[in-house]
Amino acid sequence: MSKRRKSPRTSATAPKREKIRDIYVARPFEGLADEAQWIALRELVPAASAPLRVKPEVAAEHGDREIVLSTVLPMALPAMVRQDGTAFVGLQRHVQSGDVSRDLAAAILAALGTEPGDTVAVPALAGPGPRLQDVLDDGPLDVTVHEDFGYWLDAEQAGDPNVSASLERANASIYPTVRMSAAHAAYWCRVPEKSHVRWVLAEPEDTALAALARLSAAGDLRLGDDTRFAGMFRAHGLLVPVWDVPRAPEASDWEAPLADFAKRYADTLADTTPLDSAARRAKQGLIGRQLTLR
Repeated sequence: MSKRRKSPRTSATAPKREKIRDIYVARPFEGLADEAQWIALRELVPAASAPLRVKPEVAAEHGDREIVLSTVLPMALPAMVRQDGTAFVGLQRHVQSGDVSRDLAAAILAALGTEPGDTVAVPALAGPGPRLQDVLDDGPLDVTVHEDFGYWLDAEQAGDPNVSASLERANASIYPTVRMSAAHAAYWCRVPEKSHVRWVLAEPEDTALAALARLSAAGDLRLGDDTRFAGMFRAHGLLVPVWDVPRAPEASDWEAPLADFAKRYADTLADTTPLDSAARRAKQGLIGRQLTLR
């Protein structure tokens, strides 16, 4: 039997692609002063913005300019710099790694180094590097909810017919959303057939779940008549309960019911005794209806 002849080795070999090991961070915004609000803007709100500032040492190394956090940017870009020099960083983007905080920090630093009007080069997978907690001069977010995406544009862009057409298409995707004052990081929204109230709970998941289970066992989860506790989802490590409410009333009509629920929730948080059998059953029911969002 003849032996297979081996192919001769060539002197030139193809370079190996460098692999970047990704990691998954379940609570990427943990440690920020307004963790729940960051999650709300990323998962609940179609059009909103908030100003950001970087730490003085970051500004000294990378430059300083006005930075605006935006729920989403045109074409879901991770960042852009307008002609007037304002840098925008998008929370909702198509490509991300396992650590959203690291991705956003990389986008901020890239935007700081980009000339006005130029495209911001942001790596799809940032690799090891600073996170928001390292980059930002942190504090509560000063959120503005917008009815449309006109805040993206400077005066020059607003007069461009192509930009105006793109903006009109983006605006068509927005559903009415209002920030609630009765609870932090809570939002009302109106969709075609109903309205929702959704609230990002700031407490650790186990603590929040125990409180919701006690309220469920007591029949105290609803916001009032004609409302339904629709369930909850986990977003970036925190729980977000969702209520279905009638479509017609405006957001202001739900401020008092939400305030009442927020008080019941806060009072229940103070109870640290073991769950009784009814609350344990309620907890399993809540878990069975829970979804997880990254």
